[in-house]
Amino acid sequence: MVPPGQILPPLLLLLLVVLCSPATPCPLQPNATRFVCTEPTLRTFPGGLPPTTLAVSVEFTSVTTLAPDALAGLPELQELHLASNLLATLPEELLWPVPALRVLDLTDNALAELPAGLFQRSDLLQHLVLRGNRLRALQPAWFGRLARLRWLDLGANALAEVPPEVFHPLVSLHSLDLSHNRLESLDAGALAGLRELERLDLEGNRLRALPPDTFAPVPALRLLFLHGNELRALPAGLFAPLSHLHVLDLAHNRLRALELPPRPPGPPLSLDISGNPWACECPLLELLRRCGPAARRRSRHPLRQPPAPPGTGGGRPEPGWGRRMPARRGRAEPARPLGRGIGVTQVPACVPSWVLP
Repeated sequence: MVPPGQILPPLLLLLLVVLCSPATPCPLQPNATRFVCTEPTLRTFPGGLPPTTLAVSVEFTSVTTLAPDALAGLPELQELHLASNLLATLPEELLWPVPALRVLDLTDNALAELPAGLFQRSDLLQHLVLRGNRLRALQPAWFGRLARLRWLDLGANALAEVPPEVFHPLVSLHSLDLSHNRLESLDAGALAGLRELERLDLEGNRLRALPPDTFAPVPALRLLFLHGNELRALPAGLFAPLSHLHVLDLAHNRLRALELPPRPPGPPLSLDISGNPWACECPLLELLRRCGPAARRRSRHPLRQPPAPPGTGGGRPEPGWGRRMPARRGRAEPARPLGRGIGVTQVPACVPSWVLP
């Protein structure tokens, strides 16, 4: 029999180990349908989530890698929010165990590329956000099975080109964000197949010219943002296919002239043309002269934010469930109509005062 004096120290040591061990950053709850963890010290993706889990949010953590079976045992998972972590790569098999996935948010990681077969079992995916990574090239293999995708955000990456017909399988896409990349041109077939597209954001690239038929494949387009590029001229008839266009932002380019097609009956076009070196002998001046009584100067750019996609909440403060899937702008401010269905939110500074009584 061991004397009590020789047993007590090991027991005390065990107690100290238990008391000093760090608590689980984000404890699991049995039978929960949602799991949220925003603990900055978390370095390993949590395991053992209940099979009833419908949504997972692991954001603002120190997680750098995911195991190929990280999502195994979650057959009902519909939303996966992995924004603002330190992910540099993803295993090709990561999403294969979650065929019911509808929403995937990978905002603000360090992804330079994605495996070709990452989405090969993601037929139900509707919202994909890859904003704020380091993607340099688009692979057609990513999009081959995403016929139900409605929202694609590729903004703030390092994309230098859009391969022809790379988006062709995305027959249900309504919103495409390519803003703040390194695009200097768009191939004539870059938007092929996107007949349902309503919102296209190309802001903050290096676009210098656009082919005449750039927008022919997207006749349903309603919102077009070309703010902050290097466009010097626009080909005749560029916007002719866009009979449903409601917001057109051409601010802060290098345009000296602008020709707009006649507008059909319907809502007026909200037009931002500020910050361009306009030549005031251009037809734009004649347009403003004819419609002068309806125009007025404004000091603000139009606020341009579509509603957040379903299933993602409305605001960003609460990670995961409150996140707005790429919602950077407010609702478009209505412009005063100019003649036949055209309005301006910014008038060129060179327009004389008599044009704007």
